[in-house]
Amino acid sequence: MDLQLNQKIIIVTGGAKGIGEGISKTLAAENAIPVIIGRNEGDNLKTIAEIQSAGGKAFQVVAELSKPGECESAVKEIITQFGRIDGLVNNAGVNDGVDLEHGNYERFMDSLHKNLVHYYLIAQHALPFLIQSKGAIVNIGSKTAETGQGGTSAYAASNGGRNALTREWAVELLKYGIRVNAVIVAECYTPLYETWIQGFDEPEKKLKEITSKIPFEKRFTTKEEIANMVVFLLSEKSSHTTGQLIHVDGGYVHLDRAI
Repeated sequence: MDLQLNQKIIIVTGGAKGIGEGISKTLAAENAIPVIIGRNEGDNLKTIAEIQSAGGKAFQVVAELSKPGECESAVKEIITQFGRIDGLVNNAGVNDGVDLEHGNYERFMDSLHKNLVHYYLIAQHALPFLIQSKGAIVNIGSKTAETGQGGTSAYAASNGGRNALTREWAVELLKYGIRVNAVIVAECYTPLYETWIQGFDEPEKKLKEITSKIPFEKRFTTKEEIANMVVFLLSEKSSHTTGQLIHVDGGYVHLDRAI
C-alpha cells in the first residue's frame, strides 16, 4: 500500500531507539523523512546511518526534551532546515518508577517533564506548521494509564495526560483539518524494557510470566507492529480517524484474563 508519505517531514521524538527507532525506519521505508529529536547524538546518528544504508533519508536534532527551551529550539532548527512540518509523533519517555510511597514532589514533577510536558510543548511549537500542512499527530501512550502497574505514579499520570491530550487536541484542531490519535503500547520488548526486566530477582521467570498473559500468540508486540499503525495514522489512508486511542497490544488490555 502506498501511504503517500513521500518526502513528508515527520518529527519523531525519541526516534533513535526502541519504539521510536521502529517508527523512524518505517517512515523512511515509506519515503518520508523522519526527523529524530533525541538527547544522545550518537544514538541519533546511528539510526540515521542505518536508514541511509537502506536507501532512506532522515535528519536529527539533539535536544533534552525535559527542558522547555530545548523543545522550542528543536522545532526552530527543523523549520530552518526544511521550512515545513507534515506530521508529529510524540514518543519520547521513560517509565522511571516514581511511586506514591517513596516519591516526592521534585521527582514527580521531573517525571512529568520527561514524559508529558514535552508532548504539549513540541506540539505547540510545531502547530503553526502543522496547520499549514494539515499534518497529523500521533501520541504514543502506555497501558499504565488504564491498567495501573504499581510503583509508577508519575508515569501512569503522564500517560493519562497523553490520552486526555489526544482527545482534547482532536477536538481543538478539527477546524484545521488536523487529526490526532494515540497508539497505546502494552508489552513491547525494547532496551528500556530490558532494563526494567533486569531489575527483578529472576528476570527470565518474570519475562515468561508476562508473556504468558499476552492473549494473542503469547508473545510481545514488536516495535515494527506499533510503527506500522503509527505510520498508517499519519497517512491519508486513515483520513477519517481522529481522537482514537488505538491499542496495538495483542489484546493485553481489553481481552478477558480468563482466556
